[in-house]
Amino acid sequence: MKKNLDTVSQEPCPLQPNEEHKTAVVAIIGRPSSGKSTFLNTACGAAVSIVSPVPQTTRNAIRGIVNTSLGQLVFIDTPGYHESEKKLNLKLKNTTEEQLKEAECILYIIDATRPCGSEEHLTSELVRPHAQKTVVAVNKTDDPKARPAVIRAFLSENLPQIPASKIFEISAKKDTGIDDVLKSLYSLAPNAPALYPKEFYTDQEVGFRISEVIRGEAINRLEEEIPHSIYVNIADMEMRKEGRELWVRAFLCVERESQKGIVIGKGASMIKTIRIESIKALRKIFDYRIDLDLQVKVDKNWRQKDMVLTKLLDK
Repeated sequence: MKKNLDTVSQEPCPLQPNEEHKTAVVAIIGRPSSGKSTFLNTACGAAVSIVSPVPQTTRNAIRGIVNTSLGQLVFIDTPGYHESEKKLNLKLKNTTEEQLKEAECILYIIDATRPCGSEEHLTSELVRPHAQKTVVAVNKTDDPKARPAVIRAFLSENLPQIPASKIFEISAKKDTGIDDVLKSLYSLAPNAPALYPKEFYTDQEVGFRISEVIRGEAINRLEEEIPHSIYVNIADMEMRKEGRELWVRAFLCVERESQKGIVIGKGASMIKTIRIESIKALRKIFDYRIDLDLQVKVDKNWRQKDMVLTKLLDK
């Protein structure tokens, strides 16, 4: 279902010859698990990005598109910004930094339930040069542990260039305060034609969307380090039954042989569950049936292989 703004119709209206149309690319930045993906999915009214309690699940700059009578906002969900010297994490940091430079607007999401530690300070430093084009969303304010006043004090000290009028308290999970954030971003957006047709809510290719759904279902069922040790390789896709069914062969790839057995599960129970739940999720996205052949294989130490990382992150 498409999201409706309180005072802005989600259905784009035809523009008159001299009527303004706002368009902006908006980079979403925040610490891991601050709610960036949840915000993106809520704003777009569809499952665009993986939502998981496991930190650092977003690996690509994923686009979600919001169309209203005011124009078009193209959101880029960047990987959670954090300090790490691991090769994969360094590439994720570079992805985030590049998106901030290129975007017309920035949405900085802060988790109101956590103290502002070193990672928050690093993130605010990254935002500071772009403060004039930044809107801040203080997220998870519905949680009893939320301390929005503490977050506002942190922002006042570290990002005084951002006025209070650009700081909003929200709950992305419960769709509270999202409208005000969108309106504020529109106020910063330049007048420009739309980048995508009005019916688009993402520009992800079919194979990428399928791989992300599978990875999301796996991440939310596997424990400890395994979620970060997997990636999905779409080996084959073929449209069948006169366009009514898409057959997909995919591999859940892990780093070590010992992880393979865990992902498969006793009596193949885990991989069967991941497959079934992935198919259910995909039915909500595509208007044709997905027939999924899902297997597990080992790609030893893939997180240290430049060729694999480049293939995964350049989508």
